[in-house]
Amino acid sequence: MPRLKKLTIPNTLTTRAYDSIKEYILEGRLDENHRLTEEALANQLGISKSPIREALNRLESEGFIRIAPRRGAYLRQFSPEEMEQLYDLREALEVHVARTAHVTPALLNELDKSVKRSRALLKVNDKPKYIEEDVRFHALLADATNNRELCRMLQNVQNRIWLSRRKTYDLSSSIAPDFHQAIVDALRKSDREEAQSAMRRHISNVRQRLVAFLADQQSNGFLGG
Repeated sequence: MPRLKKLTIPNTLTTRAYDSIKEYILEGRLDENHRLTEEALANQLGISKSPIREALNRLESEGFIRIAPRRGAYLRQFSPEEMEQLYDLREALEVHVARTAHVTPALLNELDKSVKRSRALLKVNDKPKYIEEDVRFHALLADATNNRELCRMLQNVQNRIWLSRRKTYDLSSSIAPDFHQAIVDALRKSDREEAQSAMRRHISNVRQRLVAFLADQQSNGFLGG
């Protein structure tokens, strides 16, 4: 008798578990030393452990967590060297975006609004909303390339970078809107070279501050593997 095909976990349930755990991580509510277990997550989300296991495996493959056999999952930590590599990739992607994005009046209008919202959120010190707006600015530009694979790669890189940046928010948040405005102004003048240069300066500024912070944490024994 032919064997029955093994049933798979409903994709929607796995995806919802993945989205919920990922949001929990990106909001900064998970400490590096906190252990995530399938049983605890299943109880909190009210579902079985199978979709939780699939969700955790996906998060590990994307670099958000590390799974220790029989111990659970822990937040992924990046060394200064690994963060340098992520920023190398981010810079290459973002500069390409500045060069190839299809710029329209509607896009420029949305980017202007994003810069204004960022400044307003900084003024009231709304960290979660500011982070969301910062990511949105870069996503708007990336979407304008009409390159879905590029957008997927950039979002993945951005998410992993935020694992470190969420605790170093004050290092670069105050001047990011100025860099964003410089990028918009260059695009409005159709000066692609200046737009790329402004984007490169923006990424470099954040990179230097974050890597220096991580190196200091590492030298003081606060950064694990």
